[in-house]
Amino acid sequence: MTSTGRLVGQLGPRTRQVVYGELTPTAIEDELSLTVQVDRAHLIMLVECGLVTKDAAAGLLRCMDDLLGARFAPLHGRPAPRGLYLMYEQYLAERLGADVGGVLHTGRSRNDLKATTTSLRLRERLLTLAEDATRLLGVLLGRARRYRHVLMPSYTHHQAAMPVTYGYYLLGVATAVARDIDALRTAAAGLDVCPLGAGGVAGTDLPIAPERTAHLLGFATAVRHAADAVASRDTALRILAAATGLAVTLSRVATDLQEWSTAEFGLIWFPDRLVGSSSAMPQKRNAFLLEHLRAKPSHAVGAWTAAATAMTGAPFSNSIEVGTEAVAGLWPGLRAVHDAVQLGQVVVLGARPVPERMRQRVGDGFTTATAIANRLVRDGTAFRTAHRMVGEAVRRAVEAGTVDLAPFGPPGWLAGVDTEPDTVVAAQRHGGGPGAFDEAYRQTLTEWVALRAWSARWQDGVRAADRELRATATDLAGGGVPEAQP
Repeated sequence: MTSTGRLVGQLGPRTRQVVYGELTPTAIEDELSLTVQVDRAHLIMLVECGLVTKDAAAGLLRCMDDLLGARFAPLHGRPAPRGLYLMYEQYLAERLGADVGGVLHTGRSRNDLKATTTSLRLRERLLTLAEDATRLLGVLLGRARRYRHVLMPSYTHHQAAMPVTYGYYLLGVATAVARDIDALRTAAAGLDVCPLGAGGVAGTDLPIAPERTAHLLGFATAVRHAADAVASRDTALRILAAATGLAVTLSRVATDLQEWSTAEFGLIWFPDRLVGSSSAMPQKRNAFLLEHLRAKPSHAVGAWTAAATAMTGAPFSNSIEVGTEAVAGLWPGLRAVHDAVQLGQVVVLGARPVPERMRQRVGDGFTTATAIANRLVRDGTAFRTAHRMVGEAVRRAVEAGTVDLAPFGPPGWLAGVDTEPDTVVAAQRHGGGPGAFDEAYRQTLTEWVALRAWSARWQDGVRAADRELRATATDLAGGGVPEAQP
């Protein structure tokens, strides 16, 4: 039994597992690797503020380095009646003595420590997600440019609507994805603030320097308000919401590609490496990756819903519902979005348009009908009248089994009207139509460049802070500080 001074009892083994989870080697390493990162910055700051001696800090840093190098193996199987962090701290005290191991928590609480490690983990996940998402945006733009002249019908309500190009369709997706990534960038601004220094809920009267730990951990600013720092996980909610929006966009693309790749449509073809066969029906080519891509947002939506529900009604203070239970679902939710982004790269790169079939459907679907009506409008006919005339002509052409509309209107009514789909597409340059492809492409390309630069700057800033943290910790410890194991 371990006494905290005030309490002498402890939870039973089954209850501990429910509350703290199963302390597997992977779980221990995942959590404590981030804790050690924070501890290094915290100890450096405490020494610089004169609150901990250099010798005590050096001993702690070397002991942490040993644990990190051993991937925390000495902690495997140790009892953790009050959770992993206190088990880890107790190990340090056993190794170094209470007078040294007991100084680590000076000027902080598990509350601000946990808020900080959550922010670090979110930042790590978001940096990777943002990098892959901007790569996906580049893939979309590259394919849009490649297929900008491949004619196809656009679809509304699953019916052929107006002539566009496959490149134009992909450019529309790229425009939406760029906006989704920008939403991630906006949400990520909440990760600029380091919660460390907030303590339990009201800061501390010890003369600490939170701005120093913030700098060493790669944050832009130090904590502004202690209660907000430990109470709030709204940044996590916003990040997950923005990420979910990206996954939803990709699921809609997957729906289109799956429909268009069926034999009934035949507009898109996937190579054998991206399809699967049936275990019973040898003729099948199942584009099964698209089904995964369509379903991925459900995990993210569920994670956001669970997190928001857990936070609802919780006190605006440090709270288990918010800091532990609500946060637990973030990681699988973000993992699902990252999976969707990676699948999106694969299917967009692998999808091949079938130009002959696409052009055939442009004609069979009477997709130039709106352009014909608009030509009549330019000649002085009211649009509703022109709409009815063309609609009647289409109905009569269908009844006659042809796609030629000329015989089914007033004599000479289509004289001089260019109904070639390529001409119609080129003329649709107003209101963001495919005829204005170049300008829309230029704008989205500019956004892609800016998003790549943001991601790279953020990565570079975090790496620079980590290098400074390691170098300073190495000097203080008087030896090497090992890299975290992958």
